[in-house]
Amino acid sequence: MSAASKNIRLGLIGAGPWGRNYIKTIGALEGVTLSRLASSNPESRDLVASTCVISPDWRDALKTGDIDGVIIATPPATHAEVMLEAINIGLPVLAEKPMTMSAVDAKAVLAAADSKDSIVLIDHIHLYSAAWEALKREAKALGPLRAISAVAGNWGPFRPDTPMLWDWGSHDIAMCLDLIGQTPDRAEARGIEDRETADGRGQTLALELGFGDVTARIALSNLHPQKERLFTASFQGGELVYDDTADDKLRLKTAPGDFGRAPKLGPGTPLERIVRAFAGAIAAGQPATADAGLGADVVRVLEQLEPKTIN
Repeated sequence: MSAASKNIRLGLIGAGPWGRNYIKTIGALEGVTLSRLASSNPESRDLVASTCVISPDWRDALKTGDIDGVIIATPPATHAEVMLEAINIGLPVLAEKPMTMSAVDAKAVLAAADSKDSIVLIDHIHLYSAAWEALKREAKALGPLRAISAVAGNWGPFRPDTPMLWDWGSHDIAMCLDLIGQTPDRAEARGIEDRETADGRGQTLALELGFGDVTARIALSNLHPQKERLFTASFQGGELVYDDTADDKLRLKTAPGDFGRAPKLGPGTPLERIVRAFAGAIAAGQPATADAGLGADVVRVLEQLEPKTIN
C-alpha cells in the first residue's frame, strides 16, 4: 500500500520552532494528517486544525491508538525516553537529531527498534534533501573519494540544553558517515573560540575525522556572522559542492577553476521529503531501522569528540 492510497495519521510531540515547521509541512501535504499534538503551550491551539487533538502530556498522545506514527520534536535530552515509549507501544517514530545525547541511550533505542521490527527515522535533514540525493548519485561516476571539507555556522542558535557541537555537528557527521558508509577510525576536535554573548554561549570548533586514507575537515560555529552550510566532497574525477544557502544547491566541478554544472534535482523541500518518506514507510509496513543505526553512529562520534572541544 502506498502513502497516497491511505491517509496517514501522525502525532507530533513538541510545538517549538522545529515542531511548528512540521505543522506547516504536514498541513500542505496530501495523504498525511496531523491528528494529535502534545504541547503544554496554550497558543498551540492556533497552530493546528480544529480536528487536531491537543494533549499537554506526551504519554497521552502516544497511547490513544488513533495515530499511525509519531514525530518527536522535543529537546534532545528527552528523545531517548520518548522514543523508547513509542517503540514499545509499536508506533513508528520520526525523531529530530541528534537521536539521543549519549551512546548508551542510542544503543538502547536501536536495540529496542531492532527487537520490535520498528520503523525509526532520524531527521538528519540534509540527508533527505534532493541535492544530497543527487550528490550520492553523481558520486558513483567520479571514482574514489579523496577528501571532505565542510563549513557550517550562523549567529546562533544558542541552546542552553544542547552543546553547539551536537546541534551543528550532527549534520556534517551524518553527511560524512552516509557518504562514506563507515564510521571514522580517528576523531579529533579543537576549540577555536568559546565565549559568552548577549544571546548565549558561542563556540567555534575545528573537527577532523579520519576514514582510512580519507580525511574530513569540518569547521563549525554559532558565532558566524551569517548562515553558511558548505560541504565539498573531492573525488578522483572531480568535486561535488553542496551549498545549502545557494540557489544551485549542488554543483559538479571536474577541473580546477571550473564553475561546474548544476545536476537536476528532484522536487520537494527536505522536510517535505522526510515526512513523505516516513508516511511511505508506515504505509509499506516494513521494518526500517537504518536511520536509527546511522543516528547511533553519529552519537558515538559526537561523544568521542565532546571532551576535546574545550580550548
